[in-house]
Order: sequence, then C-alpha cells, then structure tokens
Amino acid sequence: MIALSLGLVAALFWGLHDFTIRRVGGRADVAAIFALVTVFGLIPLVPIALFIGGWDAIGPQQAMLAVAAGFGAVCANIALYRAFTIGPVSLVAPICGSYPVLSVLFAVARGQEAGMQEWLAVLAVVAGVAIVARGEGGASSGSRTAAAGWAALASLSFAVTFGLAQWSAETGAHMPVAAITRSTALFIAALWLLQRRPGLGGLPAIWPALFLMGMLDVGAVSAVTLAGGMENAEYASVASSVFGIVTILLAWRFLREPMRASQWGGVALVFAGIAALGLA
Repeated sequence: MIALSLGLVAALFWGLHDFTIRRVGGRADVAAIFALVTVFGLIPLVPIALFIGGWDAIGPQQAMLAVAAGFGAVCANIALYRAFTIGPVSLVAPICGSYPVLSVLFAVARGQEAGMQEWLAVLAVVAGVAIVARGEGGASSGSRTAAAGWAALASLSFAVTFGLAQWSAETGAHMPVAAITRSTALFIAALWLLQRRPGLGGLPAIWPALFLMGMLDVGAVSAVTLAGGMENAEYASVASSVFGIVTILLAWRFLREPMRASQWGGVALVFAGIAALGLA
C-alpha cells in the first residue's frame, strides 16, 4: 500500500510538471528551459544522493550507462517540451506516457519472452492512442502531426533513458545514477546553448515555474526510488506511469481543452494497458 501511494505521488508530481510545460512552453528557448529546470532539479538531488549513499556501487560500467542515459534524457525532454508546447495535451500525454510499451518491445528484442497479457496490453495502448489522435479540438499552437511526432520521439527516448538508468542502478545506486544522468544532461544542454547562443529574454518571467518543475521532477524520482526497498515495489512504477491522466485532467479543467467521450475512452484504454504491462 505504501509503495502504491508513493507511485501515485510520483504520478501527481510528473502530471503537474507536464501541465506546467504546457503553460510556459514557447515563452523561451526550449534548450534554455530544459537546462534551467535541470539546474533547479540538481539543487536538492545532489544532497539527497550524497546523503543516501551508494556511490561505492558505481563502477566504470555503471558510470558509462548513467552518462548514456543522460544523452537520452536530453533528447527525451527536448521532445517532451516541444510536444507539450504545440499540444493539445489530450493527444500528447497518452503518446508520451506509452514508453512502457517500448520497454516491452526492447525486452523481447533482447531475447525475453512476452506472454498474452503483455501483447494484449501493447495492443490496448496502440488502439487507445489511435482513438485519441483521431479526436478533434483541444488547444494547439501548431500541427497535430508535429505534436504527435515529438511525443513519439519523447516516448522512445524515455524508454531508452529509463532502460539505461535502470541497468546502471541494478547494483542499488539509484540516486547516484539519477544525479549522474541529470548532470550529464545539463552538461550537454549547456554545450548546445553555447553553440547556438539563443536569446534568453523569456526566462526571467517564467523562472518560478521552471523552479517548480525542477522540484516536481526530483520529488517524483525520489518517491519511486524510495519505494524500491519496500514490499511490492513494482506497484510504485505502475502507479507513476499514469501521470498523463493527471496532465489531461488539469488541461481539461484549467485550460478548457475539450474532450469527447470517445477520447476519454481512448485515454482510459491507454493507461489501462500501461497498468497491465506493469502488473505483468
């Protein structure tokens, strides 16, 4: 029960994080937004990682995997920010949240077997995304096709990032791996900004929102990590993967993004499939 509750807390935090992206996206350079959010997130993450410990479990292989996950995190978050900036949330959130499906496909590619429940869950997610994507309406600042494409890239990148990070953290160094991954992502984003030198004029007006996003992300990561040593720890990962529902509900309530009954059914199908994958 505690692990499930921590997963729901993580889902709430990540849902609020993505809703905030929708509110401030497009008001500053996307790489600059990501870099500043990462800085804010590292402020509490590094002390937490130092306090919890586990750095002695970081060998050369674990470090390389964590650094590789940092590269994936840059791609995932840039795509995520672009997708939510375009919108609508009802389209973007289910696609971004479908990364567990790709994790199953990667596992099959590595030689693991998938049962009937896994394949039915994958089919449910694909069908649900198709239903949501066909719906009309919803606030969008660009092409729905472009939004779906960026969301799909974010989903693929998150699956790769989480897979590499989990592989690196198999020895128990969860928070150190998270710190290394985010530090690597910040370094890459900083290099990108130095090369492009975009205008940073929009950041002063939205930095409180970016600070909130950094805190929400670290809070979600910490909640799922804390559940790792508890009974039924897998329930935390399952519960946290439905964060897209939180984002959709917030957008529907506060941004007045319309939702048809068929789209609600598609959203339910997507996240039911995700939950089934986690429980499988």
